[in-house]
Amino acid sequence: MKTRSIIFAGVIGIVLLSVLGITQNYDTTHENKIRIAYFPNIGHVIPIVGMENSFFENSIGNQTQIETRVFDSGPQAIEALFANSIDVAYVGPGPAINGFLNSNNHNVKILAGAASGGASFIVHPNSEINSVSDFAGKKITAPQIGNTQDVSLRYYLSENGLKPAERGGSVIIYNISNPDIYTLFVKGDIDGAWVAEPWATILETELGGKRLFHEEELWPNNEFASVLLIANVDYVEKNTEVISNLLTSHYETVLWINQHPTETRIIFNDFLNSHLGQSLSDDVVDIALSNIVITGDPLSDSVYSFAERADTLGYLGRNGYNLSEIFYYFDSNSSLGENT
Repeated sequence: MKTRSIIFAGVIGIVLLSVLGITQNYDTTHENKIRIAYFPNIGHVIPIVGMENSFFENSIGNQTQIETRVFDSGPQAIEALFANSIDVAYVGPGPAINGFLNSNNHNVKILAGAASGGASFIVHPNSEINSVSDFAGKKITAPQIGNTQDVSLRYYLSENGLKPAERGGSVIIYNISNPDIYTLFVKGDIDGAWVAEPWATILETELGGKRLFHEEELWPNNEFASVLLIANVDYVEKNTEVISNLLTSHYETVLWINQHPTETRIIFNDFLNSHLGQSLSDDVVDIALSNIVITGDPLSDSVYSFAERADTLGYLGRNGYNLSEIFYYFDSNSSLGENT
């Protein structure tokens, strides 16, 4: 498993919640409770292991009830934060940025990192794609319009002088769910897919796909934040001890995962089996874990760069954006955290 040190202790289309009839109500208190959201995929292995191995429970203590919510996408988690039905969430940089920009008083902020890398471009064996020069006229997929992989794909095309078909270009982009990407890959109806782990490894090992490149190869130092821990700041400031304990267990879980890859694979597969009714092969999980860095470092430079890329694509609106306070540095020795 790739490791790195801990530095410190999609998503357009987040519809205005007033349109959905969802309102923010942070006056409602949830004493002695923390509600944590995450996804059932390998990039979210910190909360999965943290919960399944009772690391979070042991650190947060018996006085605080932990409720978990498993979501399928970042926008769902952000809407839940806006509606005050969860308190913290593990999401990609796209949802984290949009959550910050669209929340009242910018009170959705990043507390820590959770993963770096773990996405790849997988080519169908019959696609005849050997480099970006072969993309013209091809059918390429990414999971959800505006999500992390979609932004990366569209930015990559732009950097190489290509445009999607809907903007007068020659590359056909389908935004569909990972299971649907798998189905179309089986049928040979797509030429390539920009997907996160473990889907990248599944397409490669089970369906004969070719990994044209790992996305981290396109980033400085081969690293970029792919999963982040975000929170409703109102909850953080009213529950400093709970959040301090959560962060402690978060970082401890990072260390444990990097020291116990085999046990991590077993826990992850047991989680998939209990929540989805199926698990992955040991080889797929081992390879997927080796292709991702589990870290508490939010890799702030990559978050800012991701925002620039999303803005270039028109995903952050027409009026500009300011991420100067998106990171919330929690000081457990004071009554409040410090915003930076």
